[in-house]
Amino acid sequence: MLPVAQLYVRDVPLLSPPGESEGDLLQVLWCPFDHPEHPATALFWRTAATITDIVDVPPEPPAMQFSFYLPEPCRLAPERVIEYPNYLELSKELQEELADWSRWQAAGPALDSSYEVAPQELYMDMLSLSAGWKTGGWTRWGLTDPTPRVCSACGTEAVPLLTIATTEWDADGSWEPEEDRAKPVPLPPGTPPANFTGIVIAGGYDLQSHICPVSPGHPHIELIQ
Repeated sequence: MLPVAQLYVRDVPLLSPPGESEGDLLQVLWCPFDHPEHPATALFWRTAATITDIVDVPPEPPAMQFSFYLPEPCRLAPERVIEYPNYLELSKELQEELADWSRWQAAGPALDSSYEVAPQELYMDMLSLSAGWKTGGWTRWGLTDPTPRVCSACGTEAVPLLTIATTEWDADGSWEPEEDRAKPVPLPPGTPPANFTGIVIAGGYDLQSHICPVSPGHPHIELIQ
């Protein structure tokens, strides 16, 4: 198993373990082989104060299916953002309101008129779901319509925990932080935009983990979108 992410509750306040667990550290590992279409992940909630044997450089596995399943070391700079449900999860009434261009025109000259033929796409592209790696938030859909995510152990609805993204933002720069626009981080030639970790999920998609809020011992759900 390879380490993929290590998150402390002190750095990500909205991150909380399920059930009665007192863990304040989430460690995410994966097997660097497809199972069958992407690496299989393992989630561990731990108490940071009890960890004394710390490895400075994680060992590389003796074998892996693809080199892009070995993440490049990155430091995280968590930022809290507000996002909204995927368009497909909204009520019919809200979908109709988003498709009404006259409602959007209140934004004035800053409005991108190219969205006039399909105003709902402005919501989907710019306002609803943040790009990149994230904890919590709303589920990203695209490859499929929304489907129920139910814990196989107790039947409780699973909730989004962590999204592992191929890129931090879209090729057009939407959701790119202002400081990164002012001082872009150089990447090796041929690397997709904002692909800082070097990983590629299912040809460029995201791997989303959903967990049961009842117990950390219940199996989690993996979703590619």
